[in-house]
Amino acid sequence: STSRQQNQPQGHYGLTSPISLAPPSDKDHIHTQKLIEAMKPFGVFEDQEELYHRTTVLGKLNNFVREWISELAESKNLPPSIAEQVGGKIFTFGSYRLGVHTKGSSDIDALCVAPSHVERSDFFQSFFEKLKNQEEVKNLRAIEDAYVPVIKFEFDGIEIDLVFAKLSLPTVSDDLDLRDDSCLKSLDIRCIRSLNGSRVTDEILRLVPNLENFRLTLRAVKLWAKRRGVYSNIMGFLGGVSWAMLVARICQLYPNALASTLVNKFFLIFSKWDWPKPVLLKRLEESFLNLPVWDPRVNPSDRYHVMPIITPAYPQQNSTYNVSVSTRAVMVEEFQRGLEVTDEILKGKSDWSKLFEPLNFFQKYKHYIVLTASAFTEEHHLNWIGLVESKIRVLVGNLERNEFITIAHVQPQSFRGNEVLYKQSGFVSMWFLGLVFKKAESAVKTNVDLTHGIQSFTDTVYRQASALNILKEGMKIEATYVKRKQLHYFLPAGTLQKRKKQRVSDISQNNSGLQCKRSSLGESCSDGSKDRDSRTPSNSSSLNKISKLDISTAETERLFLISWPNSKSQVSPTEMEATVALRTSGPPTGCTIPGYSTVCQLRTCFVQEQHKLSGTLITDPRSASPKQHYSPSSKVSRPPTSGECPQKAIDGEKARRGGLAHGGLKAVLITDVEQRLSSKELPDSSSPVPTNSIRIIKRSIKLTLNG
Repeated sequence: STSRQQNQPQGHYGLTSPISLAPPSDKDHIHTQKLIEAMKPFGVFEDQEELYHRTTVLGKLNNFVREWISELAESKNLPPSIAEQVGGKIFTFGSYRLGVHTKGSSDIDALCVAPSHVERSDFFQSFFEKLKNQEEVKNLRAIEDAYVPVIKFEFDGIEIDLVFAKLSLPTVSDDLDLRDDSCLKSLDIRCIRSLNGSRVTDEILRLVPNLENFRLTLRAVKLWAKRRGVYSNIMGFLGGVSWAMLVARICQLYPNALASTLVNKFFLIFSKWDWPKPVLLKRLEESFLNLPVWDPRVNPSDRYHVMPIITPAYPQQNSTYNVSVSTRAVMVEEFQRGLEVTDEILKGKSDWSKLFEPLNFFQKYKHYIVLTASAFTEEHHLNWIGLVESKIRVLVGNLERNEFITIAHVQPQSFRGNEVLYKQSGFVSMWFLGLVFKKAESAVKTNVDLTHGIQSFTDTVYRQASALNILKEGMKIEATYVKRKQLHYFLPAGTLQKRKKQRVSDISQNNSGLQCKRSSLGESCSDGSKDRDSRTPSNSSSLNKISKLDISTAETERLFLISWPNSKSQVSPTEMEATVALRTSGPPTGCTIPGYSTVCQLRTCFVQEQHKLSGTLITDPRSASPKQHYSPSSKVSRPPTSGECPQKAIDGEKARRGGLAHGGLKAVLITDVEQRLSSKELPDSSSPVPTNSIRIIKRSIKLTLNG
């Protein structure tokens, strides 16, 4: 015992003593150097030129903020002597402040600190408008309802996520120190959360024994997390600060180890961690401010957190409140894989490149949900996808509560349509969720209904959009169930082939069919390299025009082109159930859809493909459209117009003769339920469309699993 006390540093880091104080060996140095070389191709190390550019941008932004605060003081009639000295300052936090930002695509998390005369509404109104008028600012959007409200934009090519906090001080000086708890006095909870980003980052840096080893290890872990699809706080995985705290805890336990050893120990410790036991970098502290802190003994809601990682700065909070049972299971599985791979690397049986191999997400599961969000203009699209993306974790939670689903795994990366499809159907973004269903205990087929979980999610999104007054004409959100073999209707062949190299035989077998279907669309495949959004062709834009079949309600298939309400004409409930809403906002009566014959070809292929699925009820890519705004004022009925494909007329004729068939196969059954929402759930009086003119079609998504 005496010997251990002598070998241990007097002020060790963390709640417990280190696991090992062993110094690094020569082999550790070699492995660490190889790790550095393996990371270089991924652009995780920024060069001096880019670093200088970021510093310059932050300087401009800081001056911009000070100018705005001064102008605001004058507009509020503050004395000129005070208006000139009110100050204001930009603080950084996150990866940039930690010193682990990456080359090119890494954004900067920043905090705007303002004096007491500046309100949050000023930040999201006058400051937002001032940013909008700057030529250097692009892709500007505000997310006011986020847990930490934020304005996102690009400033001279650098992505900025800017949060806001006002202090109970008349001025903000350049030497302001946010580490002092007194700066939190008399602040609302949103300002406290905003300040905590900077306070937590600074505290993490103070609690690690060796900054160089910490930063290199964190770079490796973050790269691994992004490559394996588990880096996204908003999607229910871990964000940058959570990964930083996990790495910091490993550094505390192995204070003398180099990055190669620390990465291995990272996977060892957290693959065996007894979740929901919390990860803490230091003891929870109390303060005279009496702010709420994470404490499951006091707060019942904290007891439901499944993977708590607690921030070290007061007031201590759980940084992983978005994590669900499914996303935790996915991460633990990846921890276990990481341990196996790094064990092989340290034994000389493999190299570091294997650790950074991307997740084969599109071959990992048999069942998928495709979520699409679209809008007519780029500005509306940015606002819309920001809201949708922030709520996807709600969909994950809804799905995993389904008694037949064990895993609902969302791919954090989104996919967007190309420019040609933008012109036809607006701006479209897609997300993919892999599903794992429980194995049936017997050979009896199981009927699974996903309707409620998906509809509850879309209701949440539309209500939030209405509350924020951002719901605009053309904004749509849809969810579609597909099997793995049908993913090529949504993703280009190049993307799927890139992600399943080990399944070359499958690619060759399906190649001819894929080429036929994709060439009929006339699309060019492109794939981006950024983590967040690949600009890949979106078949969902074209599939939006595919009609629905409801042979249980009507014998005749009817096609409606939907436009915003401009007529008082009504339709009976029976006729309404037999109709299909194709677009949220479509052309007026008599207009044709560009490229509609191509869509019909794709529709035929898609439906035929679905009919091959024995005993399975699934929807085509528009059947899951949970909410549709439409009016019966503009429709196209039999006989088909010149803009309608011949195959559609043939299908309708077959339906009238007693049953629709494609190649002798039975038609897919889709149930539509008409429901009119209350005025609180969709656009209010300031929205473009009166609520009493909107009809909402809720479509069921049901499938049958073989035992």
